[in-house]
Order: sequence, then structure tokens, then C-alpha cells
Amino acid sequence: MAPHTDASAIHDRAVRSLFELLERICEGAVIVDANARIVWISDKYRALLGLPADEDVTGRAIETVIPASLMRQVVESGEPMLLDIMDVKDQSFVVTRLPVRDEDGAVSGAVGFVLYDRPQYLKPLMSKFTRLQRELAAAQRALVEQRRPRYTFSTFVGTSPACLEVKRQARRAAQLDTTVLLQGETGTGKELLAHAIHAVSARADKPFIGVNLAAIPENLLEAEFFGVMPGAYTGAERRGREGKLNLADGGTLFLDEVGDMPPAMQSKLLRVLQEQEFEPLGSNKVMQVDVRVIAATSRDLKQLVADGRFRADLYYRLNVLRVSVPPLRERLGDLPALCEVILERIAERTGLTQRELAPDALALLARHGWPGNVRELRNVLEQVTMLAEAPRLGASDLAFVLPEAAVSAAATPGVVRLAAAVEAAERSAVTQALQATGGNRQAAARLLGISRATLYEKLAYLGFETRTQNGAPASRTAISL
Repeated sequence: MAPHTDASAIHDRAVRSLFELLERICEGAVIVDANARIVWISDKYRALLGLPADEDVTGRAIETVIPASLMRQVVESGEPMLLDIMDVKDQSFVVTRLPVRDEDGAVSGAVGFVLYDRPQYLKPLMSKFTRLQRELAAAQRALVEQRRPRYTFSTFVGTSPACLEVKRQARRAAQLDTTVLLQGETGTGKELLAHAIHAVSARADKPFIGVNLAAIPENLLEAEFFGVMPGAYTGAERRGREGKLNLADGGTLFLDEVGDMPPAMQSKLLRVLQEQEFEPLGSNKVMQVDVRVIAATSRDLKQLVADGRFRADLYYRLNVLRVSVPPLRERLGDLPALCEVILERIAERTGLTQRELAPDALALLARHGWPGNVRELRNVLEQVTMLAEAPRLGASDLAFVLPEAAVSAAATPGVVRLAAAVEAAERSAVTQALQATGGNRQAAARLLGISRATLYEKLAYLGFETRTQNGAPASRTAISL
């Protein structure tokens, strides 16, 4: 006998054996032809349905015998129904339905098996399925919550004229579906305002996605921003990865520290702003996107444009509606309210007793310059909360954290203030690093062992500014870069 004949015979025997096995272990079986008429029904199925022993159902449409049957649908579609629950009178059956095909592949009928006559047999499986569904739904809800704005305008604490004005400008920006540029020193609350603008905008029910451009390595920024198609490059995820633009579709994309964006990315962002389209990495398909961009920077973008380090056309695209966020030193009237809110949140997070500030402590805080703004204030209050034990914090408690604010303006002769010594050492180290690298700030940051964003903050704090294109100092202490 030829090998092919042997294989066919084995296949036929396997089919018969499988059917006989299923028919024996199942609670019932039925076969219908191409017109969904019953060809054969097992005795167990007849008994399960309560059919009289002498009643011949052969040739009858399946629905006349089993009204809830979907065998006709299997015959017509050619698609199996591997697991289903079928109700017959006061009973529920767990069934499977499979199409039967002839030698040419055409559907010639269908076969159905009653796997269980009691669905509770599947209770462990259904319980696991239900649990997985609940976990997936919870994860989806958590993801949605993460992409919602975390702050509102009430979170931007203060009633000083400067604070009220910035809130007025930000509320106006929220009403207009246009690009917003938040400009202000580090730690002033630009991200908080971005969340608040989104929260009262027409896009409030859509995602809010933030990208810190100073925190992402330049070689990964494009993938993070535009996403990666499956197999775009060696080591890429097989399923690909959505970029921030896709995630923010319909909502708001917040670009923090936009002044640190590399030149190559600047031109691509310009295209997004102009055309509302982009191409993921590894794809030549243009994707449309609908996002509202809110950009924030602690740097002078206009000066960066003059220095040739920021595209002028992108600057004009971003600077459609600018909101200047005031530093803390320009709204010291908000200090009491800010301190109260910060101390309350510290108590909630740590479980410690909420502290209060004595008048002399507030006066001491008001004498400080606050180069780190509200972020520095939060850090100072956290430190003093951990160090001090008294429920009421005085100037003596804060003196350990803010020694430069505790001493008088006239320093003791012959004694160098610690803050002044630290500032002088930082100024010297930064100057030497910039001179050693020929003004290359990224290389200088590596020499100093700090990030590029930290270097920019120190340059602003220490008073360094770049020269203009004609070589003249811009202002304050200038160093040629």
C-alpha cells in the first residue's frame, strides 16, 4: 500500500475515533446537513432533550427540535463556535459547534456536542475569566486616571496681584484651542498650570501627556515622541510602541523644557504643529493627529533664536499665546498660603503632625531670594519638618536649613558666608568646564558630572549668559560659547 494511502487511512481512522470519543464522553451530539436538517442525533441527546424514543426527527430543521440551536449559523458562515451556553426550556447546556466540509472544502453540514449539561462545571474557568476581566478593567481605569490632569487652578495657590494675573492669562489660554507657551524660572509651577489649562479646556476629557525634553537622551527622543513601528530597528519591540503624539491624540501634549529640544527634533515638531501629522520610526506612512501643544521653558527662547540654537519659525509657532509665570520673589504675599498648603500635604504624606509657622519664621522666609522658587520652598519645609520636633516652627528652626537668610546683610568681618563660598566654587567650576570644552555645554555638563538641564539652571542662577551674534555681551556675567 502506498504511503499516501496509509496516511489517508490513518487520517480517516483518527477522525472516526475522535468523533466516537467525543460522542461517548459528551452529554449528547447531533449532525445536520448543508440545509441545517438533522441527519443524526445521539440517544443521550434525545434523552437530554426529552424526546420520545419512537419520535423520528431525521430530516427536520434543527430549530424545530432545538429552538435555541445556532447550528444553521455555523452551516451558513462556515465558522465554528467552540464554546457557548445554550438554554433549552429550564436547562442550560455548554455546547460546541463545528462545521463539516467535503473533499472540495465546501461546508456540507455541521456537528454539535453538548460538553456539559450543567454550566457550573465551568465555574472555575469562568471565575478566572471574570477575574482577569476585572483586573484588565481596573488597569485601564488606572491608565485613564494617569492621563488625566492632576492639578486645577485652585492648586496654583496664591492671591497676590502677580498670581491672579497669571491665572487670568492661563484661563484665557484654556478657552482658546491654540498653542500655549509657559515661560518662567524653574520651580515656578509651569507644569501645574499646563494641567490646569487642560482641565478646563474643551479637551478635558481627553488624555494629557507630558514629555520632559531635558530628561530624555537625544538618541531616544524621536522614538519616545513619534513611536516605533514593529521591527523598525534591531532590538525594537516586535509589537512596536506608541509614541507620545499618538497617546495624546485628541488631547493635550505638554512639552516641558522645550528650549532643550535638539535641532533635528525642532524641525519635526514644526511639521506636527503646522500639518498635524507625523511618521513613526520605521514607517513611511504619514499619520494624522489632533493635539493641542502646551510648551514650557525656563530659558529665554528669543535669545536662543538670536544665538542660532533654536529655530525662529518654531519659536513663532510656539509663542502664539505666552503666559509668563512669576518667580516666588515677585509674589511673596503668597508665602503664608503656600506654606500652609505645603505643610498640610507633607503631613498627609508622612503621617506626621501638621506644623505651623511662627511670624518670625515667615519673616525669615520672606528675606530669602528663592532661586528655586516654590520647588525650593517645598524642599525647605520638608527638611525643617523632618528635623524639628515642635508643632510650631520658628526662625531658629529654619536657620538650620536657610542659614544665609538668618544672618544680617552685613556679614561679620573676616568671615565668608557658606552660601557665598559655595556659589564662588560653583562659578569657578562651571567657568573652567566651559573653557575646557570650548563652550560646549553638553560636554561641560559631562565634565561636571551633572545633567545638561542642571547646568542650564546653574548658568541662569550664577548669572552666566551667552554672547549675541555680534559678539557683544548680552547682560550680567557673559562668557563666550
